[in-house]
Amino acid sequence: MTNQDNVSELVQHINIKEGILGEKNINPKMSALLRQAAAESIVLLENEGVLPLKANNKLAVFGRSQIDYFYVGYGSGGEVNPPYLVNVIQGLEEKDLVLNQVLIEKYQTFSANNIVEDGIWGQWPRFLEEMTLSNEEVKSASEDSEIALIVIGRAAGEDRENVLEEGSYYLTQKEKQMIDQVTHYFEKVVLVINSGNVIDLSWTENYAFSAILFAWQGGMESGNAIADVLMGDVNPSAKLPDTIARHYEDYPSAKQFGHEEYVEYVEDIYVGYRYFETFHPEKVIYPFGYGLSYTQFAMDSELLVNDKSVTINVSVTNIGEMPGKEVVQVYHEPPQGKLGKPKRNLIEFQKTELLQPGETENLNFEIKLQDLASYDDSGVTGHPFSYVLEAGEYQFYVGGSLINLELVGNYHLEKLLVIQKLKQIAAPVENFNRLVATLEEGRLVETYQPVTLQKESVKERVLQHLESLSEVSSEETFLDTGKTVSELIHSFSKEELDALTRGEGPMNSSFGPKGNAGMFGGTIESLRQKGIPPVITTDGPAGIRLNYYASLLPCGTAFASTWNLELLEVIGIEFGKELLDLGSDMILAPGMNIHRNPLGGRNFEYFSEDPYLTGKMAASYVIGVQSNQVAACPKHFACNNQETNRNYNDSRVSERALREIYLKGFEICVKESNPYSIMSSYNKINGVWAHYHFDLATEILRNEWKYQGCILTDWWMRMAKDP
Repeated sequence: MTNQDNVSELVQHINIKEGILGEKNINPKMSALLRQAAAESIVLLENEGVLPLKANNKLAVFGRSQIDYFYVGYGSGGEVNPPYLVNVIQGLEEKDLVLNQVLIEKYQTFSANNIVEDGIWGQWPRFLEEMTLSNEEVKSASEDSEIALIVIGRAAGEDRENVLEEGSYYLTQKEKQMIDQVTHYFEKVVLVINSGNVIDLSWTENYAFSAILFAWQGGMESGNAIADVLMGDVNPSAKLPDTIARHYEDYPSAKQFGHEEYVEYVEDIYVGYRYFETFHPEKVIYPFGYGLSYTQFAMDSELLVNDKSVTINVSVTNIGEMPGKEVVQVYHEPPQGKLGKPKRNLIEFQKTELLQPGETENLNFEIKLQDLASYDDSGVTGHPFSYVLEAGEYQFYVGGSLINLELVGNYHLEKLLVIQKLKQIAAPVENFNRLVATLEEGRLVETYQPVTLQKESVKERVLQHLESLSEVSSEETFLDTGKTVSELIHSFSKEELDALTRGEGPMNSSFGPKGNAGMFGGTIESLRQKGIPPVITTDGPAGIRLNYYASLLPCGTAFASTWNLELLEVIGIEFGKELLDLGSDMILAPGMNIHRNPLGGRNFEYFSEDPYLTGKMAASYVIGVQSNQVAACPKHFACNNQETNRNYNDSRVSERALREIYLKGFEICVKESNPYSIMSSYNKINGVWAHYHFDLATEILRNEWKYQGCILTDWWMRMAKDP
């Protein structure tokens, strides 16, 4: 069954609740798509046979987030006015379950009497205070209900980092007390985590939970999606887009995050699973790419070696008793060589259709050898500033997650191969040591070496090329003016050039719908007379931020958990139509920064710790949106990996890590979807503000990637005489 078939079926049975804003502007197809996406994003971490629930199961629900659910994170990426919201209780009420009404009424009363205001910008609540329960209340609930469901909620956002405190990364004392009480009196306990970020889950190992679900922030259809998965109406097929480590201190970025002046990316290319799989797999609770199903799958794979590529054919069979989907993940392990490399690298993935029991689907993967190359930023291979394939065995693994991979074959390279010779760009100007993998006694160990510094300053290179950079040579005719682009540009006055490059300035332009993010392009009358139209922008990515009703989408991390590129593209198509209907020309989305650290405030907006998964998801989003002749604007280019002092903080990162991790997703998105625009980030990168960065905007985007679109700064970026 295709995604379109699923949507058609869901539209027939869509449960649209009247929420805080009524039922205006509801698109049933969009609602069905978002319900499917939210359900496919819910990761089943544990299941001891209690799920799926059965008809007439008696269920007691604990935790305030059952009512006051976190549908999305905070800030410009989440401030959407949805036509309705479905919380957990509302979703469960539509199912054939016997809910403990006494407990629900207690939570409803507590919620109504303890309303928490969002507060001022950047001071939003990261959690909501839990209701105190007596042992007698919990015991009474256990006598009336056979299964307990606990919902734990968290949120962070723009200018609102997660912190290593109770009520953020860690549980509060009241949450611990509630969990102790519920697990004491109930034999069967299901845990649901509602958060846009990875939070501490080490405590779950101290309890015998019957099932654990990570539900992220699923947008306006969250409650329906959770109910669908709990009942088995949707078989969970999500996979983690991030690693869940046992302790925060286990993350390699733990000591270099949240600093005010600068952050040294000491972990280098060893971000997320690349670090844990290479050095410390034992420190992981749930690995990247992990997620259970209510059914089982078998895979049969073969690898064919070609001249400059390998082909991997995979047959996936549903050997269980329920229909379900599986994500086939392909990783490669390169030879360590002189550069040193992560032990596992995601190189391809595909999600199957809905497979009936006994049904098989054949998938094919064509992997170009050039996509396995590593960047030498030091010259250790003899080829500085080049993508190279070092000699040795390139091994390929296939499976449903990192913990069940099977070796399917290898490609032997006799000698080093230079894939692409480039020039040094955006390298560090300050010394620090970076992590490298060193082979000692048959195992890879962590060692640190100084980064390679920038040899020629950005300023010197800009001055050398200033004259050629200002040349405009396009002979294309601009609209029906009869003028070439070159002639048009040369006709602009200084005032017009300033207006064209600066944008209107304030938000909520009178040229667009109320609540828009502002306008650029034809911001003054003389530009409009020359055929330059005003371009109206709106914030995203979780929906269209306006003073009107608009669909509230699942957060970026939730979308990534689906690993479903086709579904995201179809949602993008409907989302683009919504942009048109509401009068917006450009959505400032998708968010594409890497989940370098689990405390990142805007992680919910972004997809993953992995650049390949990030790039593929973003490209699908952009293709869908732009099919309606409206623009997408991937952001924030680049290294916007923390909110702390984001306008001034300097991201100090090696050129190799910059290229292989922090720019790679953008590169995939640009080359596969050609977004009409890209937004720069606030922060500095190796001493230069991103919005002033010649290496990023010109050398990388224009010269290397041949990008032809528009580059926007973020709103109210820092201006400096010496960037």
